[in-house]
Amino acid sequence: MPPADHDAGAVEPQEPAGGLERLVAERRAKAESLRAAGIDPFPREFPGRRAIPEVRDAHEALEAGQEGTDAVRVAGRLTARRGQGKVAFLDLEDRDGKIQLWASVDRLGEEAMARLLDLDLGDLLGVEGPVARTRRGELSVAVSSWTLLAKSLRPPPDKHAGLRDPETRYRQRYLDLMSSDEVRRTFTVRARTITAVRRFLDDRGFIEVETPVLQPMYGGAAARPFVTHHNELDRDMFLRIAPELYLKRCLVGGMERVYELGKDFRNEGVSFKHNPEFTMVETYEAYVDYLHVAEMYEQLVASAAEYATGSTKVPWRDEVLDFTPPWRRLDLRDAIAEASGIDVRDHADEAALRAGMREKGHDAPDDTPWAKLVDHLLTQTLEPGLIQPTFLLNYPLELSPFAKRAPGDPDTVERFEAFAGGMEIANAFTELNDPDDQRERFLMQQRDREAGDDETQPMDEDFLSALEHGMPPAGGLGFGIDRLVMLFTGHTSIREVILFPALRG
Repeated sequence: MPPADHDAGAVEPQEPAGGLERLVAERRAKAESLRAAGIDPFPREFPGRRAIPEVRDAHEALEAGQEGTDAVRVAGRLTARRGQGKVAFLDLEDRDGKIQLWASVDRLGEEAMARLLDLDLGDLLGVEGPVARTRRGELSVAVSSWTLLAKSLRPPPDKHAGLRDPETRYRQRYLDLMSSDEVRRTFTVRARTITAVRRFLDDRGFIEVETPVLQPMYGGAAARPFVTHHNELDRDMFLRIAPELYLKRCLVGGMERVYELGKDFRNEGVSFKHNPEFTMVETYEAYVDYLHVAEMYEQLVASAAEYATGSTKVPWRDEVLDFTPPWRRLDLRDAIAEASGIDVRDHADEAALRAGMREKGHDAPDDTPWAKLVDHLLTQTLEPGLIQPTFLLNYPLELSPFAKRAPGDPDTVERFEAFAGGMEIANAFTELNDPDDQRERFLMQQRDREAGDDETQPMDEDFLSALEHGMPPAGGLGFGIDRLVMLFTGHTSIREVILFPALRG
Protein backbone atom coordinates (compact mmCIF):
# COMPACT_ATOMS: atom_id res chain seq x y z
CA MET A 1 0.00 0.00 0.00
CA PRO A 2 1.29 3.49 -0.78
CA PRO A 3 2.59 5.44 2.19
CA ALA A 4 0.79 8.43 3.68
CA ASP A 5 2.06 11.53 1.88
CA HIS A 6 3.24 14.48 3.95
CA ASP A 7 0.86 17.30 4.77
CA ALA A 8 1.01 20.39 2.55
CA GLY A 9 2.41 22.22 5.56
CA ALA A 10 5.47 20.00 5.85
CA VAL A 11 8.77 21.85 6.00
CA GLU A 12 10.21 22.64 2.57
CA PRO A 13 14.02 22.55 2.38
CA GLN A 14 15.27 26.12 2.26
CA GLU A 15 17.52 27.52 -0.43
CA PRO A 16 21.01 28.22 0.90
CA ALA A 17 21.68 31.70 2.18
CA GLY A 18 24.06 34.05 0.43
CA GLY A 19 22.06 35.99 -2.09
CA LEU A 20 20.97 35.53 -5.67
CA GLU A 21 24.50 35.29 -7.12
CA ARG A 22 25.32 32.33 -4.90
CA LEU A 23 22.05 30.57 -5.76
CA VAL A 24 22.66 31.02 -9.47
CA ALA A 25 26.25 29.78 -9.12
CA GLU A 26 25.09 26.66 -7.28
CA ARG A 27 22.45 25.90 -9.91
CA ARG A 28 24.96 26.38 -12.72
CA ALA A 29 27.36 24.05 -10.95
CA LYS A 30 24.62 21.39 -10.85
CA ALA A 31 24.04 21.83 -14.58
CA GLU A 32 27.76 21.40 -15.29
CA SER A 33 27.87 18.35 -13.05
CA LEU A 34 25.06 16.79 -15.08
CA ARG A 35 26.89 17.50 -18.33
CA ALA A 36 30.04 15.95 -16.90
CA ALA A 37 28.01 12.83 -16.10
CA GLY A 38 26.76 12.67 -19.70
CA ILE A 39 23.28 14.05 -18.93
CA ASP A 40 21.94 16.91 -21.05
CA PRO A 41 20.21 19.41 -18.72
CA PHE A 42 18.28 20.79 -21.72
CA PRO A 43 17.07 17.81 -23.83
CA ARG A 44 15.03 18.37 -26.98
CA GLU A 45 11.70 16.59 -26.33
CA PHE A 46 9.54 14.47 -24.06
CA PRO A 47 7.11 12.56 -26.32
CA GLY A 48 3.88 11.01 -25.11
CA ARG A 49 3.24 13.59 -22.43
CA ARG A 50 -0.37 14.05 -21.25
CA ALA A 51 -1.87 17.14 -19.63
CA ILE A 52 -2.16 16.86 -15.86
CA PRO A 53 -5.94 17.55 -15.68
CA GLU A 54 -6.49 14.79 -18.27
CA VAL A 55 -4.52 12.36 -16.12
CA ARG A 56 -6.37 13.38 -12.97
CA ASP A 57 -9.79 13.03 -14.62
CA ALA A 58 -8.96 9.58 -15.98
CA HIS A 59 -7.98 8.27 -12.52
CA GLU A 60 -10.46 10.07 -10.28
CA ALA A 61 -12.20 6.78 -9.40
CA LEU A 62 -9.09 5.31 -7.72
CA GLU A 63 -9.63 4.68 -4.02
CA ALA A 64 -7.15 5.33 -1.21
CA GLY A 65 -4.30 2.83 -1.45
CA GLN A 66 -5.21 1.80 -5.01
CA GLU A 67 -2.84 2.00 -7.98
CA GLY A 68 -3.70 2.18 -11.69
CA THR A 69 -2.50 -0.41 -14.16
CA ASP A 70 -1.10 1.82 -16.93
CA ALA A 71 1.87 4.15 -16.80
CA VAL A 72 1.36 7.81 -17.73
CA ARG A 73 3.83 10.50 -18.80
CA VAL A 74 3.43 14.01 -17.42
CA ALA A 75 5.71 17.05 -17.57
CA GLY A 76 5.91 20.42 -15.88
CA ARG A 77 7.70 22.59 -13.36
CA LEU A 78 8.77 21.39 -9.91
CA THR A 79 7.06 23.72 -7.41
CA ALA A 80 7.34 21.98 -4.02
CA ARG A 81 9.11 19.07 -2.32
CA ARG A 82 8.34 17.24 0.92
CA GLY A 83 10.37 14.49 2.51
CA GLN A 84 13.88 13.12 1.96
CA GLY A 85 15.65 9.78 2.10
CA LYS A 86 13.75 6.74 0.86
CA VAL A 87 10.37 8.44 0.15
CA ALA A 88 9.59 11.95 -1.04
CA PHE A 89 6.62 13.81 -2.45
CA LEU A 90 6.98 16.55 -5.04
CA ASP A 91 4.48 18.87 -6.76
CA LEU A 92 4.54 19.12 -10.54
CA GLU A 93 2.62 21.87 -12.37
CA ASP A 94 1.82 22.29 -16.02
CA ARG A 95 -0.25 25.03 -17.66
CA ASP A 96 -3.56 23.62 -16.55
CA GLY A 97 -3.05 21.80 -13.28
CA LYS A 98 -0.93 20.25 -10.55
CA ILE A 99 -0.28 16.69 -9.45
CA GLN A 100 1.76 15.11 -6.68
CA LEU A 101 4.74 12.92 -7.52
CA TRP A 102 5.40 9.98 -5.19
CA ALA A 103 9.08 9.04 -5.39
CA SER A 104 10.69 6.11 -3.60
CA VAL A 105 14.01 4.31 -3.61
CA ASP A 106 12.15 1.03 -4.15
CA ARG A 107 10.96 2.15 -7.58
CA LEU A 108 13.80 4.41 -8.69
CA GLY A 109 16.93 2.97 -7.10
CA GLU A 110 19.46 4.86 -5.03
CA GLU A 111 21.14 6.85 -7.82
CA ALA A 112 17.99 8.10 -9.63
CA MET A 113 16.39 8.93 -6.28
CA ALA A 114 19.39 10.95 -5.18
CA ARG A 115 19.46 12.89 -8.46
CA LEU A 116 15.73 13.58 -8.18
CA LEU A 117 16.12 14.95 -4.66
CA ASP A 118 19.01 17.11 -5.87
CA LEU A 119 16.73 18.99 -8.27
CA ASP A 120 15.89 22.61 -7.54
CA LEU A 121 12.48 24.21 -7.37
CA GLY A 122 11.71 25.65 -10.77
CA ASP A 123 13.33 22.80 -12.71
CA LEU A 124 11.25 21.34 -15.51
CA LEU A 125 11.00 17.57 -15.62
CA GLY A 126 9.15 14.75 -17.28
CA VAL A 127 7.91 11.79 -15.27
CA GLU A 128 6.62 8.34 -16.08
CA GLY A 129 4.79 5.94 -13.81
CA PRO A 130 1.39 4.57 -12.76
CA VAL A 131 -1.16 6.77 -11.01
CA ALA A 132 -1.94 5.89 -7.41
CA ARG A 133 -4.00 7.34 -4.60
CA THR A 134 -2.13 7.59 -1.32
CA ARG A 135 -3.54 6.60 2.04
CA ARG A 136 -4.33 10.29 2.66
CA GLY A 137 -6.33 10.29 -0.58
CA GLU A 138 -3.97 12.36 -2.73
CA LEU A 139 -3.84 11.37 -6.40
CA SER A 140 -0.17 10.91 -7.33
CA VAL A 141 2.11 9.65 -10.06
CA ALA A 142 4.26 6.87 -8.63
CA VAL A 143 7.55 7.74 -10.31
CA SER A 144 9.21 4.83 -12.09
CA SER A 145 11.46 7.06 -14.22
CA TRP A 146 12.05 10.76 -14.74
CA THR A 147 13.93 13.12 -17.08
CA LEU A 148 15.23 16.61 -16.45
CA LEU A 149 13.82 18.74 -19.29
CA ALA A 150 15.25 22.16 -18.42
CA LYS A 151 17.51 23.17 -15.58
CA SER A 152 16.30 26.37 -13.93
CA LEU A 153 19.44 28.45 -13.42
CA ARG A 154 17.61 31.10 -11.39
CA PRO A 155 15.32 30.46 -8.40
CA PRO A 156 11.57 30.94 -8.96
CA PRO A 157 9.47 33.42 -6.97
CA ASP A 158 8.14 32.17 -3.67
CA LYS A 159 5.04 30.18 -4.61
CA HIS A 160 3.05 31.27 -1.56
CA ALA A 161 4.11 34.91 -1.26
CA GLY A 162 4.10 35.51 -5.03
CA LEU A 163 5.41 38.71 -6.55
CA ARG A 164 4.50 41.84 -4.61
CA ASP A 165 6.24 44.57 -6.64
CA PRO A 166 4.07 45.70 -9.59
CA GLU A 167 7.06 46.79 -11.65
CA THR A 168 8.61 43.33 -11.37
CA ARG A 169 5.30 41.69 -12.19
CA TYR A 170 4.90 43.68 -15.41
CA ARG A 171 8.54 43.74 -16.54
CA GLN A 172 9.13 40.06 -15.80
CA ARG A 173 5.66 38.74 -16.54
CA TYR A 174 7.03 35.20 -16.91
CA LEU A 175 7.73 35.23 -13.17
CA ASP A 176 4.22 36.51 -12.48
CA LEU A 177 2.73 33.72 -14.61
CA MET A 178 4.99 31.16 -12.95
CA SER A 179 4.01 32.14 -9.43
CA SER A 180 0.28 32.85 -9.74
CA ASP A 181 -2.57 30.61 -10.87
CA GLU A 182 -4.81 33.68 -10.94
CA VAL A 183 -2.54 35.54 -13.37
CA ARG A 184 -2.50 32.53 -15.69
CA ARG A 185 -6.29 32.40 -15.45
CA THR A 186 -6.55 36.06 -16.47
CA PHE A 187 -4.69 35.42 -19.70
CA THR A 188 -6.65 32.26 -20.35
CA VAL A 189 -9.82 34.36 -20.07
CA ARG A 190 -8.27 36.85 -22.48
CA ALA A 191 -7.55 34.13 -25.03
CA ARG A 192 -11.06 32.72 -24.69
CA THR A 193 -12.55 36.21 -25.10
CA ILE A 194 -10.72 36.68 -28.41
CA THR A 195 -11.84 33.23 -29.57
CA ALA A 196 -15.45 34.01 -28.64
CA VAL A 197 -15.44 37.36 -30.45
CA ARG A 198 -14.11 35.84 -33.65
CA ARG A 199 -16.55 32.93 -33.46
CA PHE A 200 -19.52 35.26 -32.92
CA LEU A 201 -18.64 37.46 -35.89
CA ASP A 202 -17.73 34.57 -38.16
CA ASP A 203 -21.05 32.90 -37.39
CA ARG A 204 -22.87 36.10 -38.42
CA GLY A 205 -21.24 36.11 -41.84
CA PHE A 206 -18.48 38.66 -41.19
CA ILE A 207 -15.16 38.23 -42.99
CA GLU A 208 -11.97 38.91 -41.05
CA VAL A 209 -9.59 41.09 -43.05
CA GLU A 210 -6.19 42.66 -42.47
CA THR A 211 -5.46 46.30 -43.20
CA PRO A 212 -2.17 48.21 -42.94
CA VAL A 213 -0.68 48.81 -39.52
CA LEU A 214 1.96 51.08 -41.06
CA GLN A 215 0.00 53.78 -42.88
CA PRO A 216 0.92 56.73 -45.12
CA MET A 217 -1.91 58.71 -43.48
CA TYR A 218 -3.48 57.99 -40.10
CA GLY A 219 -7.16 58.44 -39.34
CA GLY A 220 -10.38 57.02 -37.98
CA ALA A 221 -10.05 58.42 -34.45
CA ALA A 222 -9.04 61.49 -32.47
CA ALA A 223 -5.51 60.67 -31.34
CA ARG A 224 -1.85 61.49 -31.82
CA PRO A 225 0.00 58.85 -33.87
CA PHE A 226 3.43 57.31 -33.55
CA VAL A 227 5.60 58.48 -36.44
CA THR A 228 8.44 56.61 -38.13
CA HIS A 229 10.40 57.03 -41.37
CA HIS A 230 10.60 54.59 -44.25
CA ASN A 231 14.13 54.88 -45.65
CA GLU A 232 13.57 53.31 -49.06
CA LEU A 233 10.40 55.30 -49.80
CA ASP A 234 11.87 58.36 -48.07
CA ARG A 235 8.62 59.28 -46.37
CA ASP A 236 7.16 59.43 -42.90
CA MET A 237 4.74 56.65 -41.96
CA PHE A 238 2.33 56.29 -39.06
CA LEU A 239 1.37 53.40 -36.84
CA ARG A 240 -2.38 53.20 -37.24
CA ILE A 241 -4.66 54.72 -34.63
CA ALA A 242 -7.63 52.84 -36.13
CA PRO A 243 -8.38 50.63 -39.16
CA GLU A 244 -11.70 52.40 -39.85
CA LEU A 245 -11.00 54.15 -43.13
CA TYR A 246 -9.48 51.04 -44.72
CA LEU A 247 -12.36 48.84 -43.58
CA LYS A 248 -14.83 51.28 -45.14
CA ARG A 249 -12.90 50.96 -48.37
CA CYS A 250 -13.72 47.25 -48.15
CA LEU A 251 -17.42 48.15 -47.96
CA VAL A 252 -17.02 50.29 -51.08
CA GLY A 253 -15.50 47.23 -52.77
CA GLY A 254 -18.59 45.14 -51.96
CA MET A 255 -17.40 43.04 -49.01
CA GLU A 256 -20.50 44.15 -47.00
CA ARG A 257 -19.59 42.54 -43.63
CA VAL A 258 -15.97 42.87 -42.50
CA TYR A 259 -14.05 43.01 -39.25
CA GLU A 260 -10.49 43.29 -38.05
CA LEU A 261 -9.07 42.20 -34.70
CA GLY A 262 -5.60 43.60 -34.17
CA LYS A 263 -3.30 46.18 -32.62
CA ASP A 264 -3.81 49.94 -32.70
CA PHE A 265 -1.30 52.51 -31.42
CA ARG A 266 -1.92 55.93 -29.92
CA ASN A 267 0.81 58.25 -28.71
CA GLU A 268 -1.01 59.30 -25.57
CA GLY A 269 -0.73 59.13 -21.81
CA VAL A 270 -0.82 55.93 -19.80
CA SER A 271 -3.57 55.37 -17.25
CA PHE A 272 -5.46 52.54 -15.59
CA LYS A 273 -7.49 52.18 -18.81
CA HIS A 274 -5.00 53.34 -21.47
CA ASN A 275 -1.95 51.64 -22.96
CA PRO A 276 -0.26 53.09 -26.08
CA GLU A 277 -0.53 49.67 -27.77
CA PHE A 278 -3.92 48.00 -27.43
CA THR A 279 -6.09 45.35 -29.08
CA MET A 280 -9.16 46.58 -30.93
CA VAL A 281 -11.98 45.05 -32.92
CA GLU A 282 -13.76 47.05 -35.60
CA THR A 283 -16.76 45.75 -37.55
CA TYR A 284 -18.65 47.23 -40.50
CA GLU A 285 -21.94 45.88 -41.81
CA ALA A 286 -23.76 47.22 -44.87
CA TYR A 287 -27.45 48.13 -44.85
CA VAL A 288 -27.89 48.47 -41.06
CA ASP A 289 -27.85 51.41 -38.62
CA TYR A 290 -26.41 52.06 -35.17
CA LEU A 291 -29.40 50.59 -33.34
CA HIS A 292 -28.88 47.28 -35.11
CA VAL A 293 -25.20 47.46 -34.13
CA ALA A 294 -26.15 48.07 -30.48
CA GLU A 295 -28.23 44.90 -30.43
CA MET A 296 -25.39 42.95 -32.04
CA TYR A 297 -22.80 44.28 -29.60
CA GLU A 298 -24.74 43.44 -26.43
CA GLN A 299 -25.26 39.91 -27.79
CA LEU A 300 -21.56 39.64 -28.67
CA VAL A 301 -20.42 40.68 -25.18
CA ALA A 302 -22.89 38.37 -23.47
CA SER A 303 -21.71 35.49 -25.66
CA ALA A 304 -18.05 36.28 -24.96
CA ALA A 305 -18.63 36.55 -21.20
CA GLU A 306 -20.42 33.20 -21.18
CA TYR A 307 -17.63 31.48 -23.12
CA ALA A 308 -14.71 33.12 -21.29
CA THR A 309 -16.03 33.03 -17.72
CA GLY A 310 -18.96 30.61 -17.73
CA SER A 311 -21.64 33.24 -17.08
CA THR A 312 -23.08 36.52 -18.34
CA LYS A 313 -22.93 37.75 -14.72
CA VAL A 314 -19.41 38.64 -13.66
CA PRO A 315 -18.11 39.82 -10.23
CA TRP A 316 -16.80 43.39 -10.36
CA ARG A 317 -15.44 45.05 -7.20
CA ASP A 318 -18.38 44.91 -4.80
CA GLU A 319 -20.97 44.38 -7.52
CA VAL A 320 -21.94 41.90 -10.20
CA LEU A 321 -21.99 43.12 -13.81
CA ASP A 322 -24.91 41.66 -15.71
CA PHE A 323 -24.20 41.52 -19.45
CA THR A 324 -27.49 39.80 -20.25
CA PRO A 325 -29.27 41.72 -23.07
CA PRO A 326 -30.98 44.11 -23.34
CA TRP A 327 -28.78 46.79 -21.78
CA ARG A 328 -29.98 50.16 -20.50
CA ARG A 329 -30.20 52.91 -23.14
CA LEU A 330 -29.91 56.65 -22.32
CA ASP A 331 -29.86 59.81 -24.41
CA LEU A 332 -26.39 61.37 -24.05
CA ARG A 333 -27.47 64.98 -23.46
CA ASP A 334 -30.20 64.02 -21.00
CA ALA A 335 -27.79 61.78 -19.07
CA ILE A 336 -25.11 64.51 -18.91
CA ALA A 337 -27.68 67.04 -17.71
CA GLU A 338 -28.79 64.72 -14.92
CA ALA A 339 -25.22 63.91 -13.84
CA SER A 340 -23.70 67.41 -14.13
CA GLY A 341 -26.56 69.85 -13.83
CA ILE A 342 -25.67 71.27 -17.27
CA ASP A 343 -27.80 70.90 -20.38
CA VAL A 344 -25.26 71.27 -23.20
CA ARG A 345 -28.09 72.23 -25.58
CA ASP A 346 -28.44 75.48 -23.62
CA HIS A 347 -24.69 76.25 -23.95
CA ALA A 348 -24.21 76.44 -27.70
CA ASP A 349 -20.61 77.71 -27.86
CA GLU A 350 -17.41 76.93 -26.01
CA ALA A 351 -17.37 80.15 -23.95
CA ALA A 352 -20.90 79.55 -22.64
CA LEU A 353 -20.24 75.90 -21.89
CA ARG A 354 -16.93 76.65 -20.18
CA ALA A 355 -18.60 79.27 -17.98
CA GLY A 356 -21.44 76.90 -17.13
CA MET A 357 -19.05 74.12 -16.23
CA ARG A 358 -16.97 76.33 -13.97
CA GLU A 359 -20.08 77.68 -12.30
CA LYS A 360 -21.02 74.10 -11.38
CA GLY A 361 -17.48 73.36 -10.12
CA HIS A 362 -16.37 71.21 -13.05
CA ASP A 363 -12.94 71.35 -14.68
CA ALA A 364 -13.11 73.29 -17.97
CA PRO A 365 -9.69 73.86 -19.59
CA ASP A 366 -9.00 77.01 -21.59
CA ASP A 367 -8.52 76.78 -25.35
CA THR A 368 -10.63 73.65 -25.54
CA PRO A 369 -13.23 73.29 -28.32
CA TRP A 370 -16.91 72.95 -27.41
CA ALA A 371 -17.02 69.28 -28.41
CA LYS A 372 -14.10 68.38 -26.14
CA LEU A 373 -15.71 70.26 -23.26
CA VAL A 374 -18.79 68.07 -23.72
CA ASP A 375 -16.50 65.05 -23.61
CA HIS A 376 -14.89 66.42 -20.42
CA LEU A 377 -18.33 66.66 -18.82
CA LEU A 378 -19.10 63.09 -19.83
CA THR A 379 -15.80 61.82 -18.45
CA GLN A 380 -15.95 63.77 -15.18
CA THR A 381 -19.58 63.48 -14.16
CA LEU A 382 -21.33 60.65 -15.99
CA GLU A 383 -18.89 57.91 -16.97
CA PRO A 384 -17.74 56.91 -13.43
CA GLY A 385 -21.31 56.07 -12.44
CA LEU A 386 -22.06 53.86 -15.45
CA ILE A 387 -21.29 50.55 -13.76
CA GLN A 388 -23.91 48.26 -15.28
CA PRO A 389 -23.74 47.92 -19.09
CA THR A 390 -25.29 51.04 -20.63
CA PHE A 391 -25.61 52.62 -24.09
CA LEU A 392 -25.41 56.40 -24.43
CA LEU A 393 -27.13 57.39 -27.67
CA ASN A 394 -27.23 60.41 -30.00
CA TYR A 395 -24.10 62.56 -29.86
CA PRO A 396 -23.41 66.15 -30.96
CA LEU A 397 -22.15 66.30 -34.53
CA GLU A 398 -18.94 68.06 -33.45
CA LEU A 399 -17.87 64.96 -31.48
CA SER A 400 -18.38 62.54 -34.35
CA PRO A 401 -16.78 63.36 -37.73
CA PHE A 402 -17.65 59.98 -39.31
CA ALA A 403 -21.28 59.52 -38.16
CA LYS A 404 -24.47 60.17 -40.13
CA ARG A 405 -26.76 62.99 -39.01
CA ALA A 406 -29.98 62.05 -37.25
CA PRO A 407 -33.13 62.59 -39.36
CA GLY A 408 -34.66 65.98 -38.63
CA ASP A 409 -31.80 67.05 -36.30
CA PRO A 410 -28.72 68.23 -38.24
CA ASP A 411 -26.76 68.94 -35.03
CA THR A 412 -27.01 65.34 -33.79
CA VAL A 413 -25.50 62.15 -35.19
CA GLU A 414 -26.53 58.51 -34.88
CA ARG A 415 -23.81 57.32 -32.54
CA PHE A 416 -23.60 55.34 -29.35
CA GLU A 417 -20.93 54.61 -26.82
CA ALA A 418 -21.24 51.61 -24.50
CA PHE A 419 -20.07 51.77 -20.88
CA ALA A 420 -19.59 49.27 -18.07
CA GLY A 421 -17.51 49.30 -14.91
CA GLY A 422 -17.27 53.10 -15.11
CA MET A 423 -15.45 53.16 -18.45
CA GLU A 424 -16.19 53.26 -22.15
CA ILE A 425 -16.11 49.83 -23.83
CA ALA A 426 -17.43 50.49 -27.35
CA ASN A 427 -18.11 53.21 -29.91
CA ALA A 428 -20.44 52.90 -32.92
CA PHE A 429 -22.05 54.94 -35.68
CA THR A 430 -24.49 54.85 -38.46
CA GLU A 431 -21.63 55.51 -40.85
CA LEU A 432 -21.43 58.68 -42.91
CA ASN A 433 -21.42 57.68 -46.59
CA ASP A 434 -22.12 61.06 -48.24
CA PRO A 435 -18.71 62.15 -49.62
CA ASP A 436 -19.64 65.86 -49.70
CA ASP A 437 -20.80 65.82 -46.09
CA GLN A 438 -17.65 63.90 -45.16
CA ARG A 439 -15.51 66.56 -46.83
CA GLU A 440 -17.23 69.22 -44.74
CA ARG A 441 -16.50 67.23 -41.59
CA PHE A 442 -12.82 66.98 -42.56
CA LEU A 443 -12.72 70.75 -43.08
CA MET A 444 -14.31 71.23 -39.65
CA GLN A 445 -11.56 69.03 -38.20
CA GLN A 446 -8.94 71.08 -40.02
CA ARG A 447 -10.23 74.24 -38.38
CA ASP A 448 -9.88 72.58 -34.97
CA ARG A 449 -6.34 71.52 -35.90
CA GLU A 450 -5.42 75.08 -36.89
CA ALA A 451 -6.83 76.22 -33.53
CA GLY A 452 -4.34 73.95 -31.75
CA ASP A 453 -6.06 70.54 -31.46
CA ASP A 454 -3.38 68.11 -32.66
CA GLU A 455 -5.60 65.01 -32.22
CA THR A 456 -7.99 65.83 -35.05
CA GLN A 457 -8.41 63.79 -38.22
CA PRO A 458 -6.32 65.08 -41.17
CA MET A 459 -7.88 65.54 -44.60
CA ASP A 460 -7.82 62.22 -46.49
CA GLU A 461 -8.46 62.78 -50.21
CA ASP A 462 -8.00 59.12 -51.10
CA PHE A 463 -10.72 58.10 -48.64
CA LEU A 464 -13.03 60.76 -50.07
CA SER A 465 -12.35 59.38 -53.53
CA ALA A 466 -13.37 55.93 -52.31
CA LEU A 467 -16.63 57.32 -50.89
CA GLU A 468 -17.35 58.98 -54.23
CA HIS A 469 -17.51 55.50 -55.78
CA GLY A 470 -20.44 54.76 -53.46
CA MET A 471 -20.40 53.18 -50.00
CA PRO A 472 -23.61 51.45 -48.90
CA PRO A 473 -25.38 52.63 -45.74
CA ALA A 474 -23.72 50.82 -42.87
CA GLY A 475 -23.29 50.44 -39.16
CA GLY A 476 -19.77 50.46 -37.73
CA LEU A 477 -18.47 49.36 -34.33
CA GLY A 478 -15.18 49.60 -32.45
CA PHE A 479 -14.38 48.03 -29.09
CA GLY A 480 -11.31 47.12 -27.08
CA ILE A 481 -10.44 43.58 -26.07
CA ASP A 482 -8.32 44.81 -23.14
CA ARG A 483 -11.18 46.56 -21.38
CA LEU A 484 -13.56 43.65 -21.89
CA VAL A 485 -11.02 41.36 -20.26
CA MET A 486 -10.66 43.82 -17.37
CA LEU A 487 -14.40 43.51 -16.78
CA PHE A 488 -14.46 39.73 -17.20
CA THR A 489 -11.60 39.22 -14.71
CA GLY A 490 -12.41 41.92 -12.15
CA HIS A 491 -9.24 43.93 -12.77
CA THR A 492 -9.23 47.72 -12.50
CA SER A 493 -5.93 48.30 -14.36
CA ILE A 494 -5.29 47.58 -18.02
CA ARG A 495 -1.75 46.53 -17.14
CA GLU A 496 -3.14 43.44 -15.44
CA VAL A 497 -4.63 42.12 -18.69
CA ILE A 498 -1.80 42.94 -21.12
CA LEU A 499 1.02 40.44 -20.92
CA PHE A 500 3.77 43.00 -21.47
CA PRO A 501 2.40 46.54 -20.92
CA ALA A 502 4.27 49.73 -21.77
CA LEU A 503 6.41 50.99 -18.87
CA ARG A 504 8.78 53.85 -18.26
CA GLY A 505 12.42 53.14 -19.04
